[in-house]
Amino acid sequence: MTEPTHNDPRLQNLDGFRVEIDAARERADIVLCRPPMNVIEMPQRDQIRKVFEALDEDDRVRVIVLRAEGQNFSSGGYIKGFLEASPEHVSKLAWNMAAPARCSKPVVAANRGYTFGVGFEVSLACDFRIVSETCQYALPEQKLGQIPGSGGSARLQKIVGITRTKDIVMRSKRISGKQAYEWGIATECVADADLEKATDKLVDELRSFSPIAQRTAKKLLNDTEDSTLAIAIELEGHCYSRLRQSDDFREGVEAFHAKRTPKFTGR
Repeated sequence: MTEPTHNDPRLQNLDGFRVEIDAARERADIVLCRPPMNVIEMPQRDQIRKVFEALDEDDRVRVIVLRAEGQNFSSGGYIKGFLEASPEHVSKLAWNMAAPARCSKPVVAANRGYTFGVGFEVSLACDFRIVSETCQYALPEQKLGQIPGSGGSARLQKIVGITRTKDIVMRSKRISGKQAYEWGIATECVADADLEKATDKLVDELRSFSPIAQRTAKKLLNDTEDSTLAIAIELEGHCYSRLRQSDDFREGVEAFHAKRTPKFTGR
């Protein structure tokens, strides 16, 4: 059951999207709701960042889902807004859309239909991307005489390499949900009718793990993405050592030996 979002001003008067919190399932949904294309306007980007920051601080929430109403996740940004925005504002676009990556909690994007431009970029900043077979990913900015400005080309290159990224970015090429899964962009590709069910299943699975172990794993993987192997292994060891002292690790070990389900508290 969806609960009130309390009085946090960051969760009030949202433009083009809403927030639903299901405390019983420890889940928050950020839902784009400007159908049929769910265009993401300039003010909306800053609001999305603030909402992620608010939900990151909300003790009721373990997992965040980014999804949309209708048959298209988002056709991208409001094109005229780019000409109207100041250079200072435009320079913050990538920071705003990187909010899912900075969030300490697991973030799942559920994508169907058109997932273009900033819609693709904010999804790339999430930890998991569940796509339906109708999903089409694209970075079409070249058609406007521009390049992706919210981290799209940079994140995509980390996932699929420079050759495929040039093919997608420089040709404004569309990638189907199936191909996105085969290339490692999507975590899972399902029938369109099964997108919500697959998302629910992943959320419940993520909730079964230790919150502190999840936060540690996410930060470690993000922090070591560009590091050498030696540094990554060193940092992994430090994180492992810290978790060794946690109540959750002790609970996990005791539950394993007792052949029972662990009850993690995040401490």
